[in-house]
Amino acid sequence: MVRAWGRFRTTRPTPDLKSQDRRWRADRAELTPPARSRVFALATNPAGASKKKKLLFINQYYWPDHASTAQHLTDLAESMAEAGHEVHVLCSQGGYKPSRSRSASQEVRNGVTIHRVPATALGRRTTVRRMIDYLSFYLRALVLAVRLPRFDAVATLTTPPIIGLVGTLLRQLKGSHHIYWSMDLHPDASLALGLMSHSNPVVAALIWLSNFVYRQADSVVVLGAYMADRIASKGVRPERIVTIPVWSRSDEVYPLQREGHPLRRSMGLADTFVAMYSGNLGLAHSTDEFLEAARRLQDRSDIVFLFVGDGPRMAEVRAAKALERLENVQLLDYFPREQLHASLSLADVHLISMRQEMTGIVVPGKLYGVMAAGRPAIFVGPDHCETADTIRESDCGLTVRLGDAAGLVEAIETLAADPLRAKAMGERGRDAFLADHERETCCSRWDHLMTQLLTENKTATIAANRTVAQGF
Repeated sequence: MVRAWGRFRTTRPTPDLKSQDRRWRADRAELTPPARSRVFALATNPAGASKKKKLLFINQYYWPDHASTAQHLTDLAESMAEAGHEVHVLCSQGGYKPSRSRSASQEVRNGVTIHRVPATALGRRTTVRRMIDYLSFYLRALVLAVRLPRFDAVATLTTPPIIGLVGTLLRQLKGSHHIYWSMDLHPDASLALGLMSHSNPVVAALIWLSNFVYRQADSVVVLGAYMADRIASKGVRPERIVTIPVWSRSDEVYPLQREGHPLRRSMGLADTFVAMYSGNLGLAHSTDEFLEAARRLQDRSDIVFLFVGDGPRMAEVRAAKALERLENVQLLDYFPREQLHASLSLADVHLISMRQEMTGIVVPGKLYGVMAAGRPAIFVGPDHCETADTIRESDCGLTVRLGDAAGLVEAIETLAADPLRAKAMGERGRDAFLADHERETCCSRWDHLMTQLLTENKTATIAANRTVAQGF
């Protein structure tokens, strides 16, 4: 049952999901049998017997960039190389942030051959700048991808949007199998945020092209059940949709004791309850509840709101802090990846948010880092989405409805007053992370998927050739 204290909810799952009002299905019982068996096959046999394959991954960002897609792709590419595959990555020389220096055009790192193309790096402050960066990478990547030799499989991410079209073309021109890794959905996100309109003929063409690329992929990897529903609504066959969540790394993010924590001491937060938002604060997220909670808790000198990272909506936090003199709000830039264990364990509780209309379009991956750090989470967002469901199932935090600043304040004060309860939530989150969201577990599912896809297609080709031969 759902037990409620005041305005926020604990994480016990509700028994009757079908009776709840939600836009996209969450329970796997509602998936069609082919899709459900696909998830089961990957979960029960993640490793699989694999022969060496030649793989190409395409995404705008890769190591040493700090963007989430860059970090996850780096993990996956290096994991595939460790498994014995020949792995290549095609990415941009520029970075997520314009200030990052350009990397070498080609190098080999940890068994992965990295091909980088020159592209603009104007940044993400305006839509025009972002579109120029996307287009410059898209054109250069397409030219190089066609020039490279044939790969057994090409996996494309979703930065820039519709980069999967390159995978579609390589599938047609060179016979490579295409895996579309749907980290988020475009132009769905812009449409949901009101930045684009269906009535615009250019937008309508982009929607058609995006849906076409999804339907043409041999396999579409999604991050959760709600995203799977969105993809299925585009006409993608259920048996081609595979759910593999993103992850964190147990050797990279792990719990540190609150007492004697080096960052808490150096930042003067040793005796303070720290509510942290870490990562990109973008248009898909909500800041209103965080800022209102900070206003209502200004008199609590023992509670600090710490924002670490950047993003389009971080400017709202900076402005509110300056204009309203919110002394209980602190801001820091991103920490290097090698310091994530110290950064994420600095918090007593982590704040996560997502707007209602983004359900099934994005899945905030920061939750898995929070779980790895052994800290509880407070999620402000839809009652039903991948993040809320994971928190409920793991009992590793609290959920608060959008617009309910009072509920967020109550949740923060409750955990601040009961450190043992907060610690127990963090420990349950760590256990759930190790079981389902650790790098090795998730990447082994990718290895199994690659092997299964290439084996199934090879078998189908042999069977087709035999059928044709029997006809003569």
